[in-house]
Amino acid sequence: MLYSKFLLQISEYFIKKFHRLMKKDLGKQELYDAVKTLVEAESDHIHLTQHKLFTLFSVAFQYMLFRSTKKPGAYIVRVEDSLLAEKLARKSKDASTRRFIQSVLLPRKLKFQKSTFYIDFFHVGSWNLTSDIPKEKIQGAIIVKNTSSKPMTEVMAPTTNDEDGEEQEVDIMASLPPDYYFTSLREFVPKTITIAYETELPGVDPVTFGFIQKEKERTASGVTISENIDLENIED
Repeated sequence: MLYSKFLLQISEYFIKKFHRLMKKDLGKQELYDAVKTLVEAESDHIHLTQHKLFTLFSVAFQYMLFRSTKKPGAYIVRVEDSLLAEKLARKSKDASTRRFIQSVLLPRKLKFQKSTFYIDFFHVGSWNLTSDIPKEKIQGAIIVKNTSSKPMTEVMAPTTNDEDGEEQEVDIMASLPPDYYFTSLREFVPKTITIAYETELPGVDPVTFGFIQKEKERTASGVTISENIDLENIED
């Protein structure tokens, strides 16, 4: 009896959680209008500067899916790290984007009609698949930067031996610009969309969406709190 009650409580919990997630998804019209904005944008290199990362990723990814049907080829999704990629698979704001990212995470490449989508990360050690793609075949890329970390600053190459024969780590990013994760694609990919909040990037044009409320802040007892923060969904 107690176990049955426990199972019922667990089921109710997950049902409520599922409904909360669905309520937060973008409406079809909102998503359509946002993708249409990107279709009509004249810039080849777009910077989505607003703070709703998972909303922006859904819009950018649906745009690239649409583009792939018009311009078949290879498409790269470059995410800061695997943890952020897993969050995109769970928290993107439409079901089809969540399913696609969940499917591409493990093989890191997935066929969609006449195109192939690849996923890699900011550190060059993850570029083993994407670096082998002929540049002329790459038709688009999405670059997604987290808001709270420093990309590529702590990535180390395999160890090498010093003069005394002892192993030492080599910082493979030391000789590269800090935004190489972005510029290495922008210099040859015909269409890029970069999602990076409060980040300055060269050679891009910002695009914003009216349905995303501007982040407002209020101060209480010396602490600044964003009004758009959902305290129930903050992760440790």
